Amino acid sequence: MNAPLPSPLPVSPQAEVRPARRIIPIATTKPVGHNRTQKKRIAFQIGFFTLFILAPVFDIFRYDLNAGHAWLLGMEWRLGLDDFLAGRIGALEAGGNVMFRLFVPILVGAAAFLWVAWKWGRLYCGWLCPHFSVVETINKLMQKASGKPSVWVREPLPPWKADGTPWSADARWWLVVVPAAVFFAFLWAMVFLSYLLPPAEVYGNLFGGTLTRNQSIFLTAGTAVLSMEFLFARHLFCRYACAVGLFQSLAWMGNRNAMVVGFQRKRAADCATCLPDRQSACDAVCPMRLTPRNIKRLMFTCTQCAQCVEACEQSQRDNPQGPLLQWVSHEAARQNEAGFRSGKER
Repeated sequence: MNAPLPSPLPVSPQAEVRPARRIIPIATTKPVGHNRTQKKRIAFQIGFFTLFILAPVFDIFRYDLNAGHAWLLGMEWRLGLDDFLAGRIGALEAGGNVMFRLFVPILVGAAAFLWVAWKWGRLYCGWLCPHFSVVETINKLMQKASGKPSVWVREPLPPWKADGTPWSADARWWLVVVPAAVFFAFLWAMVFLSYLLPPAEVYGNLFGGTLTRNQSIFLTAGTAVLSMEFLFARHLFCRYACAVGLFQSLAWMGNRNAMVVGFQRKRAADCATCLPDRQSACDAVCPMRLTPRNIKRLMFTCTQCAQCVEACEQSQRDNPQGPLLQWVSHEAARQNEAGFRSGKER
């Protein structure tokens, strides 16, 4: 056998002993198929929205002001204070009833809810919340009418879809936007009322035209307030006023290993060319008006809806290196934050 040829370049001692740098890739899994994640997410949203409407109808969960007790899974749910007021049990037993029938279920449910948020962020908001479902629906309709997903957005969105297909706004869609907002507002007001009064009575009075004075006032006021919220402040409510979203975000921020949208910074130049006019597809699709390529701290209200991930996948479908955005967690999530120079949030 021939001996190997010596290298013509001298090798320094330092180069011989220097350890190789450990690199953890940001994209840890193969990207999902086109639109598969969004179809699954929409199915979850539709299912939970249906549950939100039908839960009081089938006594899955509601509180009956007339009867003075709650319903849970078709059964009456009482705190056990009736026996105490009647003198059949003592204060200690009554306190135990309240503890185990009210506070323990609330604490266990809250703990499970926050544990999910700690690992995966505002997953409830992006995948289940009936309010966020309305937010996204009105966003899309308003975008078709004005080119902007909200009246507060200063500049129209790029006239290109993530796959490069052109689109344009049509003012005639305003004839759909306003009725849709009012319809969802009235539906929500009706559902809220059915959580407080017997649904058979509420819907029976509505369809029979025999609503009581208090029911009419509640529905009118609720529809008016919710219509304004859905038209002008829907995603602002999600970002700044929703306590459920806030606690999810706080839990998520406390976990450095939590799932985040990872960004391959070394390929940032590809983001400037994924749409014409040097615009980025991921910036246009976020319903919370965030910049998906930012650090976690500036993604505080991210709902993990994955629309930015899918938009990047579509815009980079012909790129052999694949998309730049990907869900990551654990070490890859920590690496994604290290040395990241944040951009300005929109």
